[in-house]
Amino acid sequence: MRPEFPIPDGFKLDFQIDLVQYVAPPSLPAGADDPEAVLLGPDDVPDMLALVALTDPGPFRSRTIELGTYLGVRRDGELIAMAGTRFALPGHTEISAVCTHPSYQGQGLASRLIRTVAAHITATGRTPFLHTGGANTTAIRLYNALGFTLSNRMKVTVVEAV
Repeated sequence: MRPEFPIPDGFKLDFQIDLVQYVAPPSLPAGADDPEAVLLGPDDVPDMLALVALTDPGPFRSRTIELGTYLGVRRDGELIAMAGTRFALPGHTEISAVCTHPSYQGQGLASRLIRTVAAHITATGRTPFLHTGGANTTAIRLYNALGFTLSNRMKVTVVEAV
């Protein structure tokens, strides 16, 4: 993959991805807090990183949890789904790290967590938004089904110092 601009000396291409951005509709059915959702904290980071490694929801590192609030669903002690908030911009807050363990997909866990996280965001007067890879058709179908609208397409290029 070749970036659309020259990489400066002293840097190398780390990765590049096409992203799509969605904004929640004002009418997103919020519902009550999900009864299975638990607040995730620093002690949960190893389990969160394991779920991220299994599902690849996008950039999530060991300190990402410090950027927002994350909720998860555990069954028999195993973290099987999560979603949270990450970046806050004027009037908007990003829903981040939406992922479900492959063995539990198709049970509505991601929808439930998105609705719960979105309800917390809208309660603060902010609008939820999120991103996914442009080729992630499963996530795109879910976001469309929840009523999210496409607001932007972009190419993200990450470089790192050599």
